[in-house]
Amino acid sequence: MKRRTIIKGLGLLPIGGTLLSGEPLYAAPAGSAKRNLLKELGIRTFINAAGTYTAMTASLMHEEVVAAIAHSAKEFCMLNEVQDKVGEKIAQMVHAEAAMVTAGAFSALTLGMAGILTGTDKEKIKQIPHRLESSGIKSEVLLQKAHYDGYEQALHNTGVKLIPVETAADVDRAVNEKTAAMHFLNCNAPEGKIMHEEWLQLAKKHNLPATIDIAADVPPVSNLWKYNDMGFSFVALSGGKAIRGPQSAGLLMGKKDIITAARLNNSPNGVTIGRGMKVNKEEMLGMYAALDKYIHQDHDKEWKVWEKRIEIIHNAIKNIDGISTTVFVPPIANHTPTLRVVWDNKKIPISRDEFMERLRRGTPSIEVIGNKEGGFNTTVFMLNPGEEKIVAKRLREEFLNTKTS
Repeated sequence: MKRRTIIKGLGLLPIGGTLLSGEPLYAAPAGSAKRNLLKELGIRTFINAAGTYTAMTASLMHEEVVAAIAHSAKEFCMLNEVQDKVGEKIAQMVHAEAAMVTAGAFSALTLGMAGILTGTDKEKIKQIPHRLESSGIKSEVLLQKAHYDGYEQALHNTGVKLIPVETAADVDRAVNEKTAAMHFLNCNAPEGKIMHEEWLQLAKKHNLPATIDIAADVPPVSNLWKYNDMGFSFVALSGGKAIRGPQSAGLLMGKKDIITAARLNNSPNGVTIGRGMKVNKEEMLGMYAALDKYIHQDHDKEWKVWEKRIEIIHNAIKNIDGISTTVFVPPIANHTPTLRVVWDNKKIPISRDEFMERLRRGTPSIEVIGNKEGGFNTTVFMLNPGEEKIVAKRLREEFLNTKTS
C-alpha cells in the first residue's frame, strides 16, 4: 500500500458502478468481441510449417486452454493459491515431488538455479545475482563443453560461473567448495561424452544437485516424467511448444525443497531475481489444462496424422528434377516427422533465402526454417487440418516456376 496514495484518490472513487460524472464504469466497447486485431493492425499471419519457434509465436493453444484462460480471467484469485493447487496437480502428472508454472523454460532454469543457490534464506535471496561469494553462496556450476548453446545464459543470470568439463575425470577435478550444481542440456546429449546416468552418478558421488533442460524435448510424452524418474533435481520444460499451452509459460519440476526455494525467488515476492518473471493465473490454469489434455490424448493417432501430412508435402516435390528430399525425425528436440529439402542451384537457380521470402510474401504466407545444408526443413505438427495440402501446392509451384523462369 505504500506504493499508492489512497486518501488523495477517495474523491474519484466510483459509486454504485458509475463514475461521479454518472457515466457507466464497466461499459464494454461496442462490438469489441468481433474485432480482428491482427487484421486491424496489419499484422501478418502465416501457415506455420517451420515448428515451435518462439519468434514465430511457437504453437497455437488448444480450445480447452483458451477456455480455461477465458473463464479464469473473469475471477479474482490469490496467485499463490493458484500456483499451489496447479503445482500439486502437475507434480502428480509428471512424477515429481513438486512443480510450478514459470514464464517459460528459460525462466524455469533461472528460478531453479536460484532455488539451489539460496534455499529458503531470505537474505541470500536478496543477494543474487551480484553478491554470491560474499554472502556465502556457492557460485559455480559444471556444464559439459558440448552442452553450451546459448541458453546457459539462464544460469548465468543468477550470478554463477559455468565451469566447462568433458570427462568424468574433469568433473572430479572441477568440484570444489564453490560448486553448486551440475547442469545437463538434454538436446545436446549425443554430442557430450557423459550421458545422463553417468552424470547423475557423478552428481551423487559429489553430493550435488543434477539439473536438466528439456525445453523442446516433448514429444515423446514420456519425457514429461522420464527425467524426474531418473532422479534429476530439477527439470525445465517449455509449455508453449508441442504441449500447446500459453507460449509464455513453462514448467519447473523436481525436488520439493528446490521448487519451494524457487518460488520464494519468484513473483509475487519482491526483491527477488524473479520478480519480473510474472506468471498470471490465466497462464497457470492454461498450462495445467494444456498438460492434462496432452497427457491424455492419443499420441499414436497423432503421429500417424503427422506422417500422412509430411507424405503429402514430400510427394508433391520429391520428383522435381534438381531437388533432394529426406524425411527424418530429430532424435531429441522437436521429435516429429520432418522434411529436409535441398536443391541443385544450377537446375533451380534460386537461393534459400529468396525461396523462403517468396513463401513468406505469397498468399497465404508460409514459414519454413532454413537448414545447414543450404535448403530448408518443414514440419507439420503445427499445421491446422488441410494446411499440408496448401503447403505442398505452394512448394511445388514455387520450385516449378523457378525452373521455367
